[in-house]
Formats: sequence, structure tokens, C-alpha cells
Amino acid sequence: MSYLDDFFDEQSEIIGRFGWAVVHVLPEEDDPEGTVPFAYTVGLTGYGFPELTIAGLPPETGHLLLNEVAGRVVDEALLLRHGQSIRGLIVDQEVRVVAGGISETLFPGAALMRYGDDRVRLLQLAWPDPDDRFPWQSGYDAAGHPQPTIGAIRLRAGQRCARFRGVPGAQARRARRRGAAARRRRA
Repeated sequence: MSYLDDFFDEQSEIIGRFGWAVVHVLPEEDDPEGTVPFAYTVGLTGYGFPELTIAGLPPETGHLLLNEVAGRVVDEALLLRHGQSIRGLIVDQEVRVVAGGISETLFPGAALMRYGDDRVRLLQLAWPDPDDRFPWQSGYDAAGHPQPTIGAIRLRAGQRCARFRGVPGAQARRARRRGAAARRRRA
């Protein structure tokens, strides 16, 4: 029996017992500089759900977070969607769900081998830096908290404009126009 056969047999046992398994991918010496560890689930595809991935955290932490969310998906029928916030995973912070394509950086190889390219979908659990910024936001501390992502969350126009208070000087311009119009009417 080969190493891969042993790996998949053990993984099958774990999936049979718990419903999914978590695979850790750690950087090796020949990886490009800046390669970060990541982890992903294998088994959620069998339930019709996307597999989950998380990047840039120590293996134990990523494993715990993936297990918690996978448990909610399988046991509580939690449906995850792009941009969704999940609270209660990290103290005083939220995790965001990111949809995107499978990438070379976050490659769920065991899931792809088990289920095939056409069946595996992937969602990423993205975590914020200590200032509550995510990788796609300006000011995120990428040097201190490297975290490649499979996508980015774009704010909808309504959210972007929620704090919009007008173009600077617009009120003064409107007042001048109203005053000029009133003067013309009187003249």
C-alpha cells in the first residue's frame, strides 16, 4: 500500500466518523517565500456543501475554526454565503465567508482527488487583523498577518454610501444658486 492509499484510507475513516476531515498544508523549504500554512475540509462535498478553507493561521487554530464551522454546516444546516459574517469563533472579532475559485495558493488537493474538479466548491473563512481589517480592506496588516484569499468582499453601493454626507461645498453651492434664482425672480 502506498502513502496516498494510507492517507485516503485514514481520511475515509475520519469522514465516516465525523462527517469531514481537515487537511493541513504547511510550507516546505522549496515553496516560494511568503507561502503560508492553510487548512481545508474534505467531506462537506459529500453533503452537497462547499468545502471550507482558512489560511495564515497555525494548524491547530485553523483546525479548530474549520471544525466549528463545518459542524454548524452539517449539524445545524448552516448555509454559508459570500460576505457572510460569523461571530463567536474569534473573541471580539468576526470571521467573513469568501467565495472564489480554487487557486494554486489555496489548493484543496485531497478534496479534488476524492470528489473531482467538477464537484468541489470552496469557501474561505477570512479573519481580521488586530485592527479588525480584512485582507481586501485598505490598511490590512499583510506583513504581520499574511492571508491569501480566493476572493474579496465588495461593499454594495448602499453600504458604501451609508455614511455619505454629500460632496464638500455642495450645500453652499446650492444656497448660492437658490439666492441667485430668487434675485432673478425679483428682478
